[in-house]
Amino acid sequence: MKRILLICCLFIGFTAAAQVKSTTDPTDKAKGLQKQLKLTNSQTAKVAAIYKESAEKFAKIKAADNGNTNKIAVDVAPLRTATIKKIKGLLTKSQAAKYDKLVKETTTAAGSGWSDGWSPASSSN
Repeated sequence: MKRILLICCLFIGFTAAAQVKSTTDPTDKAKGLQKQLKLTNSQTAKVAAIYKESAEKFAKIKAADNGNTNKIAVDVAPLRTATIKKIKGLLTKSQAAKYDKLVKETTTAAGSGWSDGWSPASSSN
C-alpha cells in the first residue's frame, strides 16, 4: 500500500513539474518590470520586444553550443550586457537606477533575473 501511495505521489510530482515553464514569456516579464519600475505602456511594449529578441538569440546560442552549459554561459554574457543596455536606453534616470538595483539583486550565477529575456524574473517587489 505504501508503495502505491509513493508511486502516486511521484507521478503527481512529475506531472506538476512538467507543466512548470522554465522560462518566462517576454511579454509577461515586461509587464512584471512595468510594475517594478512604473513603466509606461510604450516602454513596456519596447521592453517586451527586447526580451523577445534576447530570448530568440539565447535559443540560437543554446542550440549552437549543444547544451554545453560552460560555453553557453560564456556566449550569453555579451547578449545579457546588450539586453541591459537596450532596456536602460528606454528608461528615465530614476527608472534606470531602480533597474540597476533589480538586476544586481536578482542576477545569479545562472543569470536569471531582469537582465535577459529567457529566464524567470524575481517576484520580489
